Amino acid sequence: MGLLILLAMIGVPIIEIAVFIKVGGWIGLAPTIVTVVLTALVGTALLRQQGFATLMRVRESLAAGRLPMAEMFDGLCLLVAGALLLTPGFVTDAVGFLLFVPPVRAAVRRWLTAYLLSSGRVHVRAEGPMAGGDPSRPAGGPPVIEGEYEELDDNERRPSGKGGDNPWRPGDR
Repeated sequence: MGLLILLAMIGVPIIEIAVFIKVGGWIGLAPTIVTVVLTALVGTALLRQQGFATLMRVRESLAAGRLPMAEMFDGLCLLVAGALLLTPGFVTDAVGFLLFVPPVRAAVRRWLTAYLLSSGRVHVRAEGPMAGGDPSRPAGGPPVIEGEYEELDDNERRPSGKGGDNPWRPGDR
């Protein structure tokens, strides 16, 4: 993973410089700079609009008692998209704009979920009223402890331990 990040940190600027040179040769220096600034401004406006819409969907999910996992992933994608659009470059802008498209985010979410679940590195455990637990138990109620027990007669042999024949009786210790 560290090698992949190192390659990205070296490769992305090299690719961006090469694309800047090509685009600058085609359209000129001033239009290239205006285009980069314009993509940052458009990206900021899109981020604001879609960010507020995502926040509203998070609130609706919470009000309905559902975990807003898809909405949270969308918010993360929008954060990455905003960072990519504020980074000068055409390649990062293209990836950033792609992350603003809801079907693209959904496809990335499905791919990432399948990858993480198949890798075996992720274990999901949820508790509480919104995690699909016992709906009859109110939120904030006492904890439920499940277990097994067996009733024994006084004549049956019990496990031996310190302080007498029955280690389960507090008075015998």
